[in-house]
Amino acid sequence: MLLVYTHKITPRLTFITRQIFDKILGVDYSVTTQIEDFIKHSGPKMTYTTKPLQKEFFIESHPLLFENEVRAQDISIKKWEDLPIFFTSARSSVIPFDIFAASFYLLSRYEEYLPFKEDQHGRFPATSSLAYKKEFLHMPLVDLWARKFAAVLLSRYPDITISEPSVTFIPVINVTSSHCYAHRGVIRGMAGMFLDLASLHFRRVVDRIAVLVNIIPDPFDNFEKLTRLLVKYRTHGKFFFQFAYYSKHDKNISPENNTFKHLIKSVADYAEVALAASFQSQSDVVALKDEKERLSNVINRPVTAVRFRYNRVSFPKSYRDLVEAEITDDYSMGYTHYAGFRASTAVPFYFYDLGIEAQQPVRIHPFAIHDYALVGLSRKEKMLSEINALATQIRKSGGTFITVFSNENLGGTHRVDWIELFKNTVEQYHA
Repeated sequence: MLLVYTHKITPRLTFITRQIFDKILGVDYSVTTQIEDFIKHSGPKMTYTTKPLQKEFFIESHPLLFENEVRAQDISIKKWEDLPIFFTSARSSVIPFDIFAASFYLLSRYEEYLPFKEDQHGRFPATSSLAYKKEFLHMPLVDLWARKFAAVLLSRYPDITISEPSVTFIPVINVTSSHCYAHRGVIRGMAGMFLDLASLHFRRVVDRIAVLVNIIPDPFDNFEKLTRLLVKYRTHGKFFFQFAYYSKHDKNISPENNTFKHLIKSVADYAEVALAASFQSQSDVVALKDEKERLSNVINRPVTAVRFRYNRVSFPKSYRDLVEAEITDDYSMGYTHYAGFRASTAVPFYFYDLGIEAQQPVRIHPFAIHDYALVGLSRKEKMLSEINALATQIRKSGGTFITVFSNENLGGTHRVDWIELFKNTVEQYHA
């Protein structure tokens, strides 16, 4: 067992040491504030404090993990060989920065508690993030730091046990519009028809009529194809269905529609079904609970996972609402239009509430790429290259490779065949 000495055990320190040592590296460890116990310990040990006790394995601590406030931090980016670092340490430290404080800053989304200018959907913009500004958004930096730190630890204590990096692939299908034309009711159908005519979208008018008279299938109704692919490659996919009533931002078909309910039940036979929370429920926890309960009644099993509309996460309110709604897993941690790692990790982690200084029972599953981040690329080969670059980063350090494909893109008319892109992605990474 690795014994870590520190001058004070705080909730922040407990959270981040558990994530790095246990969740990422699989190291058996314990933390103590008792110098006598530390000196007596005959196995691997390290100190994490302001000054070394003797000539032991020492990491100099930054004040961040011993504070209980949120304030602007002085961050200067340096290099640890090929990796960017901050919260740098004195020469006596075995690594040149405080890996625990820096990792906590990124995982807690500390910067999202500070003042920032929201985008059009009320989101924290990717371009405001430290990772984007300092050009490490494409890296699961916390995980890469941990692996590099593990190598240093092994060089001092070769008998210590550290888990090998492993990768899990989870394709997520986000269903905020299950059908493009079908099952939308007479009034909405007619309104859509007149809007297409007024906008001179005659191809949509023809397609709309063809779907309504059953000449062609609805372009968004690709669920049989998608589930067949997942079954063929034995891949654990997740479908997030919006199950809310019509509003300005939420325009799926009615949750009362029996065909829609049957569709959800049929998908649930082959993959996990979870909730794509409506725009309204992001500010109304009662609506969130209602959507969760109604979807659960359709599939006859608990709904424990959620994705927020537009990946619109507000710290700490969004996750406090999930706690209240008894939702345990979130898949919204990422940027819609920028590929990469919003929290600088590919390893699931628990939400740490900086407002009350406590870890909460909501596990966050960061995704690496949303298909909207690929829309500007002209060819499928370029898209696959972008996806592969992110997968390559995760292979170095381990974690969960999560891709998000939207039902609208999979069924839309584009220069790129999105269904084929999804198939190629599953083929490539299912194992």
